[in-house]
Order: sequence, then C-alpha cells, then structure tokens
Amino acid sequence: MKRYQGVSEIELHINGRPRRVTIRPGDTLLRTLRETLGLVGTKMGCENGDCGACTVLLDGVPIKSCITLTLDAEGRDVTTIEGLSDSPIQRAFIESYGFQCGFCTPGMILNAHALLQSNPSPGAETVRSWMESNLCRCTGYEPIENAIRMAAGIDSRE
Repeated sequence: MKRYQGVSEIELHINGRPRRVTIRPGDTLLRTLRETLGLVGTKMGCENGDCGACTVLLDGVPIKSCITLTLDAEGRDVTTIEGLSDSPIQRAFIESYGFQCGFCTPGMILNAHALLQSNPSPGAETVRSWMESNLCRCTGYEPIENAIRMAAGIDSRE
C-alpha cells in the first residue's frame, strides 16, 4: 500500500489530456477538478455522495467525485462535462428541455452518457434505475428520461 504524506505530484488523464497536479492525500477529485484545474462544470452539491451533481466518468464508469480521492484517479481516464463536447446526449438534453437551473445537468449528462455507452437502447425501467443516483430539484424526471430516449433513438412514446 502506498503511503502519502504532505503533498504529492501526480499525473491525471483528464478529458484525454495528461495533467500534473500537486495534491494532499485527502483531496477529493471534485475539489481537484474545480479548484486546482478550473474545471467547474463538475458541481459541488451535497459532498457526501448522495446527489450526483459531482458525477464524472472514471475509466468510463460514473463515480461521485466528492467521495473519490484524487489519488484513486492517478493514471486513470477521467471525463468531465467539459470533455464530452457537443455529444448526442448533450444535444438531446437541449432539444428535450432536460434541465431547468442546470446545476444537476452535468452529472445527469455524464451518467446518461455512460448508460448509453453500456446499453445503447435501454428500456424505461433501465433508464430510471440507472439515473436514480442523480437528483434534480427543478424538473420532473420526464424531460431527462425523454432526452436519454432521444439520444438512444427511441420514440419517447414507448
């Protein structure tokens, strides 16, 4: 087991680019992304893993960056909302009005993107189950589910 004390310089792979950062052992990935790297699309919500606003992809898998140590991301691929860059799911969220205030939207989009990568044609129950780790306080979840179906090419009336 590696033991870290003081500060460490590590390399992260963020949105396809290597980034060197100096961190303390207890730094969360959320704080490193926002405060050290300036990637503020990842939102700080509950900071205990409940709301999903801080969701990013770690090697393609959605994780809560507020409860993930930056050290755990060393040498792995991290994708933030800034790394998707006009993806089909982002366009579908816009076209389906899958957001209101936008605070939860980056985490929702990243989670939905991971869903569609693992299951390109999910059923309604799969969408609801997969997305239940992300909370939205503004919209009903219907526009979000419609956006996911639209990105998957599934008729929203199904």
